[in-house]
Amino acid sequence: MLFTRCSCVHEYMDVYAEVQSSDPAELINSPFGGRYCGPIPPRRRISLYRAIALSFYTDKNSTTPDIFEGRYAFINETEYEIGQPVIGLPCSYVINFAQKRTGAIISPTYPGAYPKDMSCTYQFIGKPSQRVRIEFRDFDLFFGGPHCPFDYVRVFDGPDNTSAVIGTYCGQQRNLVLYSSEHYLFIHFSTLQRTANTQNRGFKGIFEFSESFVKLDFIRENDGMHIRGSECDQKILSKKESTGFVYSPNYPFPYIPKVVCRYFVYGMQDAQNLERVKLEFSIFEIPKGEHKDKSESNCTDGYLKVYLKGQEVADAYDKFDHELCGGELPHAVISDGPRLVMVFSSGELQGRGFKAKYTFETEYKIPGTAAPDGTCSFTYRSTSRKKGEFNSPRYPSNYPSETNCSYVFLATPNEQVTIVFDHFKVKADGANTTGGAYGASVCFEDWLEMYVLYRDGTDRFLGRYCSLTAPGPVESPRGAVGIRVVLHTDLENVASGFKARYIFETAKSVFGDCGGNFSGEDSGIVTSPNFPANYDGPGKGLASRACNWYITARIGYKILLNFDYFAIEGEPATRGCAAAVMRLWLSPDSDMPPIEMCGEKPAMEHWQYVTQGQTARISFTSADKAIGAQVSQHRFTRVYY
Repeated sequence: MLFTRCSCVHEYMDVYAEVQSSDPAELINSPFGGRYCGPIPPRRRISLYRAIALSFYTDKNSTTPDIFEGRYAFINETEYEIGQPVIGLPCSYVINFAQKRTGAIISPTYPGAYPKDMSCTYQFIGKPSQRVRIEFRDFDLFFGGPHCPFDYVRVFDGPDNTSAVIGTYCGQQRNLVLYSSEHYLFIHFSTLQRTANTQNRGFKGIFEFSESFVKLDFIRENDGMHIRGSECDQKILSKKESTGFVYSPNYPFPYIPKVVCRYFVYGMQDAQNLERVKLEFSIFEIPKGEHKDKSESNCTDGYLKVYLKGQEVADAYDKFDHELCGGELPHAVISDGPRLVMVFSSGELQGRGFKAKYTFETEYKIPGTAAPDGTCSFTYRSTSRKKGEFNSPRYPSNYPSETNCSYVFLATPNEQVTIVFDHFKVKADGANTTGGAYGASVCFEDWLEMYVLYRDGTDRFLGRYCSLTAPGPVESPRGAVGIRVVLHTDLENVASGFKARYIFETAKSVFGDCGGNFSGEDSGIVTSPNFPANYDGPGKGLASRACNWYITARIGYKILLNFDYFAIEGEPATRGCAAAVMRLWLSPDSDMPPIEMCGEKPAMEHWQYVTQGQTARISFTSADKAIGAQVSQHRFTRVYY
């Protein structure tokens, strides 16, 4: 058992493993190797030089022979002479390929506990066509944390400690294999001066200089970056919607057998950008190898495994999405997120390898048929799918700034499309939204617009929305081809955006589910369905219920609308009219958008509207999430103009 000097008082053993002289008087100048007492013996010790001293102390008058027992042996020191010693340093060496192409690298006193306050260096020098490989087969250093602040092995990709760092290692390491990028490698082994003793044994491994390791020129400078310490792994980072090529090792020549290279292709992912990776092959030849069962399609020799879902983060390389081999050109693949990883293993057989083009595309995370040019444009056709969802880019995360997105919903001639918003938050920091966020005068930063599309190629503007004012449910008119939704964001600040649903249904009459036509009458009353009882929502399985009223005065007259009672669920300023809405067109034949209304009219307020001409149109639409209210009663009267 290991104790401090103060703990072991009556009986103990001191160990000195860094003794340079056999003179007992020199012990006072030798580093102290630890004091031990109790029932647990010290771990194995190997001298740093040619001597070990043990000092036993007891204050008892008599002792028994079984207090301690150990074994010693004199071993050949050549195992610890890694290369040409550096004068004045007890454990630093220069290893030159001319003297040794392969050999062992071993820490001082391995496998005994290594000394404290020690600095050892190992400089490997090959010839220009070579690379250096280090394989640590046993590695046991004191672990002081992930950054190795105490004892460590630091490996440099070059001739000295000013070169780029491959990595810093401590604790226990398994399968630690490192390669230099060129013909130099430098290793620094450092242990901290401290009072507490450690019992770690250090490291042992092998090194090799070779011209046969993968040449790194297949990693094109403008495309990829070699991952230091690996034989041929590379990382490719997006430069924003950039494109380039990846190649098999030694391309365009046949690849080298028994090589494993990994390709990490990473698109942008931050508050402003999100990309996915598209991979298209133009050359592919990786021999499959013979298989006893001809029905088997597995790649028994070389292969290229493709990972599309970020499996490498969890080190789940057994869960690949595609395993490719043979001579057929694979189809294009697209990552599910910003990361795509490939693992190429060459096996025993040689082949031409592969060449593939990667493209970083903006990832909007919007369901629907995307535009082929990569813009934020999506189409939803009734012939493909009758209902579904759509959303702002990256919902529920914030949408990016400086973006324009288009969503087009196309119905067949005997159908209508209904759109219902379930979440809505579009940035309007500088706007006064106390009365609701509608129109260009309020929504001038980020906004959402809706249009009705007609078969002659024209469209009709429905409205502009922002802030928390969700658009009311909208149903395309009979005879229209569909609806277009547009999202615009400016340069500054963002919000969570929107989530909405669409459904294509059989076309209703021009009046919808209810409604009517008033023509040439001097006055009249329009009420919501079931008034004064609550209105109904749509039937089971339907997206909305719509009522359309058309009012036409005689020539020379306008129409005055007075609202006697109005209560529709919703509140324009705080949540909009997402469940139910009344739209009022005061000039149905012009491009003027309708007035969108929900909430409740105070009893003492007078709501009056006058049309611009002799016609008016009123529509009431409730979505499947509406809970029902009394809605409205309003009178219309003709007025002269």
